[in-house]
Parts: sequence; structure tokens; C-alpha cells
Amino acid sequence: MGMISEFKAFAMRGNVVDMAVGVIIGGAFGKIVGSMVSDVMMPVIGLATGGISFSEQKLELKAATADAPAVTMGYGTLIDAIINFVIIAFCLFMVINAMNAAKKKETAAPAPAAPPAPPRQEVLLEEIRDLLRKR
Repeated sequence: MGMISEFKAFAMRGNVVDMAVGVIIGGAFGKIVGSMVSDVMMPVIGLATGGISFSEQKLELKAATADAPAVTMGYGTLIDAIINFVIIAFCLFMVINAMNAAKKKETAAPAPAAPPAPPRQEVLLEEIRDLLRKR
């Protein structure tokens, strides 16, 4: 029972739950960005480069023979992954930047104004009261 209760305490710790939610959202976000890169941006980049599809770009290291297929290095997939990484990194930068700006606004909120000074009559009455107490 001891190990099960320790595991339950570990799994229900706030940081672990927050991290799990972050991983799940990150996975879904990665799929969205991956689709944006491969389905939206790469065709535009391919059009700008004369119809080149990066994902299909390969360097043939050894020609195919009757017994073995060609040995190729798919550098286009690497280019796709680099563009994907840059877009994800930029999106995360924008999200973190917005969160930091919100925190700065929250912490930089002006302190509440000090209450106005009491009228002169009250100050005089308090001084008289204090003098009477001393007697």
C-alpha cells in the first residue's frame, strides 16, 4: 500500500498534472503547426522557388541496382523539420512574450493612493486629546 499511495501523491502533484496538460496541448499544437507548415506554407515556398517540393528533395548517394534500391539522403525532410521548428519556436515566443507582458502589467499596477490627510481641525483636536492624556 505504501508504494501505491506514494505514486498517487506523486501523480496528483500540481506540477505533474500541469506538465501532463502541457504535453497534451503541445502535441495537439504540434499537429496544427505541422499541418500549417506542410499544407499551407511549404506549397507557397515551393511556388516561390519554382515548384520545388522540399519534402521530396533527395540526394542520391548510390544508384539503384538490380539487387538493391537506391541509397538516398532525404535533405528535404530536414528542411521541412527546420521550418516547422522555427514556426513552433516563434509561436511559443509570442505566447510567452504575451504572458510576461501580462505579468508585468499585473505586478506594475499602481499602489492604491494614500488616504487624504485629515482636516486641520481633526489634527488639532487629536493634539489636544494627547495633551490632556498626559496630565
